[in-house]
Formats: sequence, C-alpha cells, structure tokens
Amino acid sequence: MHISQKAQDCGLSPIRKFHPYAVEAEKQGRKIYHLNIGQPDIETPKAYFEAVRRFADPVVAYAPSPGIPELVDAVRGYYSRRLGVELDGGDILITTGGSEALSILMNCILDEGDEVIVPEPYYPNYYTFIRAAGGVIRPLTTTPDEGYFYADRAKFEALLRPNTRALLVTNPGNPTGTILRPDELRMLAAFARDHGIYLVCDEVYREFLYDGEGELMSVLQNDGFEDNLVVIDSVSKRFSACGARIGSLISRNRELMNEALKFCQARLSVATLDQVAAAALYTVPDDYFTATRDEYRRRRDTVVRALRKIPGVVCAEPMGAFYLMAALPVDDADEFQKWLLTEFEDRGETVMYAPGASFYATPGKGRNEIRIAYVICEEDLARAVELLGLGIAAYNSRKK
Repeated sequence: MHISQKAQDCGLSPIRKFHPYAVEAEKQGRKIYHLNIGQPDIETPKAYFEAVRRFADPVVAYAPSPGIPELVDAVRGYYSRRLGVELDGGDILITTGGSEALSILMNCILDEGDEVIVPEPYYPNYYTFIRAAGGVIRPLTTTPDEGYFYADRAKFEALLRPNTRALLVTNPGNPTGTILRPDELRMLAAFARDHGIYLVCDEVYREFLYDGEGELMSVLQNDGFEDNLVVIDSVSKRFSACGARIGSLISRNRELMNEALKFCQARLSVATLDQVAAAALYTVPDDYFTATRDEYRRRRDTVVRALRKIPGVVCAEPMGAFYLMAALPVDDADEFQKWLLTEFEDRGETVMYAPGASFYATPGKGRNEIRIAYVICEEDLARAVELLGLGIAAYNSRKK
C-alpha cells in the first residue's frame, strides 16, 4: 500500500528511538539514568489536581475550538502580569501542547517547497512539523566551540530565499540552552518585518533563565512587528505538566489567527478537563517559578562541572532551559548509545542521552554530539555523567 513521501522523509525521534534497547537492558536488571528526555521530576503544582477533583459537570462536553474562556483569560493574565504584554482573547488559540501549535502554524504559512530558516542544532520535531506541511528547513549551522551562537543578522540574510516564509527560534534554546538578549530578539523581529516573513519564537522554556543573563522576556514585548510575530507556548515545562498536553498559539496577526482557527475547528477541541486544570496552574504564586529555576540552576552546575572532568568533552554552559549539547570524543554518538545499552554497565547501571545528529539538517553534523536533559536530581545527574565518562573510556579502549 502507498505511504506518502512526506511521512517517509520524517524520522523517528532521537529522544525516543532507543527505547526498545532500554526496555531490554532493564529486563536484564540494569538501571538506566535517563538524560534523553525532557520530562521534569519537579512536582506539578497541586492546583492542577485540585481543579480536576472539583470538576463536577455531568457531561464532559466539547470545549470551544479556540479554548475555554477560563484558560484563555489565564494565559492573558500571565502575559500581562509577568511580561507587561496585553493580549486580546483573539490573539490566543489553545492547542494540544506546543506541538499542535507548531503543526497548525506550519500548515497555515507553508506551501510545498517553502523554506523556514532554523538555527541548528534544533528540536528534532521541528523537522516533522515543517516537512509534514510541505516545507523545507534551511539550517543556520552553529558549533559547540562558539557556544552555539547564531544572533547575527548577516548570517540570516545569507540564507534568505524568495520562498522563505519564516524564521523559527527557541528562546531559551532546546537543545543548546542559549538565550537571545532583548536587542537580539528585536534585531530578528526587524529582519522578519523587513523581508515580510514570520518570526516564530518557541518560548516554552521562558521561565528558566540563569545567572542574571537577562530578565524574563518574550518577543511579544517588541512593538511595531505585530503582523510578523508568532509565539509557541505551553504549560508542559513551565509547570512540569508535560502530560497535560496544553499549549497555545499566540499572535496579533488576525488574518493568521483566523486561518489557524480553521484547523482548531477541524480537530474540534482540546481536551476539556485538561484545559480546566491548566487554567488553575496559572494561579500559582511567582515564587514557584523562582524555586524551580533555582533547582534547575543547581542541576545545570552539577552536570557542567562533571562533564568538564571528562577528557575530550566540549560543552558550553547553558544560560537557559534545562538542556545542553556536548561534543564527545567518540566517532558516532548513535552507535555509542546503542553500545551503552547493550554492552556496557558499571555496577549494574548505564545511561541514556539523545544523540545529536538528528538535531541537525546538515548531513554529517552532530555525529559526535549529544543532548543532555538535566531534569533528574543532582545525585543522579552526577552518577549519570560519571557513567558517561566511564563508558567513553571503555568504548574507545576497545577499539585500540
């Protein structure tokens, strides 16, 4: 039977594709430290569960396609209170996670063969959303030696084509932890406006900024670019509620939002009960964000300190989010990961990460790089990186 070329062009997630090997390793009694997936272990605020328990409607009915008013208002309130950004209800569409927001957006702005400029390494599912909508990624390559820096307008100008429709960035960055300063965000917004394209900012990690590298910020704080700016947002990371699957597509471009609403209506609605519970998340006090950020900062410091003790590892200290990219002294991070799960152990333990090649569009890039998600406790992070170092030494010695 026929399978579309678009589907065949999309690959398995590097974050999840080694799951079968992990299952087999665990069957053999090995403990695995998971650095591969951004699933925080921070407790979801109790307000979420309390809202579920209070839900007493006799029927779980369809929600409005744009989202229940309580949640839309909660998102508006967050942007007003935390960022000083005033949004209308029509500027927000509630989606099934940030993933659906990206999928809807790409279907709205891309025709077959249209291009999206994306700094690489990038979140691998961007490729799937863009390709499924008929688009192509035009990568802006960054390197670990340069700290994955990309905020250089000349580099973006060089990649521009007549069929370029958007520039997509994550701020703070997944997988690199890089951040854009306010002047850099404004520069990118001006680039988008000057060329009549969209600047799409995935801001799901906004609350996680470290070391005074910048105040809490959104690209929406820039005036004069309303038609060009689109934000992808989510409760998944901010409130440690990944399973809630609640995101939002945000833009003041009314024509774009009217088109996006067609897709929202076609999928009917986002899960009603999850929306009710997600609205309650926005009632948590601001000190929740402070405590969570401080915890991730300690975890980051633990990981970076441990990685820099491993000979041959290159990593930049992330300034935000809860990921980092590292270059390892191995020839192929995919093969190394498979070996860690099938042949390596230390005291019955091994480690998983996300191999770096799938975070790049440029062939051959990232083969010796990995993404680490520092979302487990400090003690486990220290042990996981210790295992990584022991594994590197054992893996390379077997080839001599």
